[in-house]
Amino acid sequence: MTESVTDTQTSVTTVVSRVVEHPAKSVWAVLLSAAGQAELLGDGASLGDKGDTWKASDGTWGITRSYHPCEEMRFSWHKNEDSPRTWVEISLTQLAPAQTKIQISHDHAHADFDVAAMTAHWEAALEYIDREAI
Repeated sequence: MTESVTDTQTSVTTVVSRVVEHPAKSVWAVLLSAAGQAELLGDGASLGDKGDTWKASDGTWGITRSYHPCEEMRFSWHKNEDSPRTWVEISLTQLAPAQTKIQISHDHAHADFDVAAMTAHWEAALEYIDREAI
């Protein structure tokens, strides 16, 4: 499922989700792997602990805001050093022993934000997670 919403203040929220046939623990392991972090954030980036700054080789960067194992992670995301902050939340919901809903919500993007490109990025991340989880 993909959804984009524009509010009255020209802020855009993009939400992508997928139900995968893997337990949340396996999905979480992929999210924390070096390859999983590269899929989410870009090459060279690693979320770290709450309050840690991450930076990808393409210049995107942010700060880890919350981290709840097998449930949720939140981080800020900036296109470059001068761009405004946006928020990304990744949440996992265990639906059955081997079934998990993954939702990625990207909030507070400005109207000039390339929603199609970012949605494609998050969809590719979901595809990667589904493919790599066991």
